[in-house]
Amino acid sequence: MDRKKVVLFEADKIKETVKRMGQEITEAYKGETVVAISLLRGSFVFAADLVREIKVPTIIDFMTTSSYGDKLETSGRVDIVHDLRTDLKGQNVLIIDDICDSGHTLKAIINFIKEKNPKSVKTAVFLDKPSRRLVDVYPEFIGEEIEDLFVVGYGLNYGNYYRNCPYIFAFMENDENK
Repeated sequence: MDRKKVVLFEADKIKETVKRMGQEITEAYKGETVVAISLLRGSFVFAADLVREIKVPTIIDFMTTSSYGDKLETSGRVDIVHDLRTDLKGQNVLIIDDICDSGHTLKAIINFIKEKNPKSVKTAVFLDKPSRRLVDVYPEFIGEEIEDLFVVGYGLNYGNYYRNCPYIFAFMENDENK
C-alpha cells in the first residue's frame, strides 16, 4: 500500500492551541493548585508545553499506561505500568493525554485517580476523536477535534517512531495508485 503523509496541524497551530488551553485551564483553577498528571509516553510533549502555559501553582507527576502497544487499534485493556508518586488526597487533578479516541484509557485513569480521594478530577487532551468513543467519557479541555484518522507526531507514535515530529500528520492512501 502506497501512502502519503498529510499534515493536519503545523507547529504554529499547535502552539496557538496549547496557549488557548493553558488560558482555559488557568481560569478553571484560578486561586487553586493543580496536580497535572501526564500519561506517558504519548502526552509528554504536549504536557510539557501545556504546563508552561498554566499560570496557577502546578505540581507535575507522571503515569505510564499502555493500551495500544505497537498496534493501530486499542486493545481495550488499560495497563498501569508506572503509578504516581504524589498523594492526590484533597488535590485538584488534571489528567493530560495526547488523544481521546475510544475513551478506554481516560475512563480507566479517571476511575483509578478517583480511588485516591482527590478534590476534583478533570481531563485535558490535545486531540479528541468523538466518532470513535466506545465509553462514556468527555474531556473538559480539548485542543482540537479530528476525524477518524490514525495520527502521529507531537508525541503521538506509530510503533516507537514519530513522537519527535513538531507537527501532527496522518498517513493517507495515495490517490494516484487507485
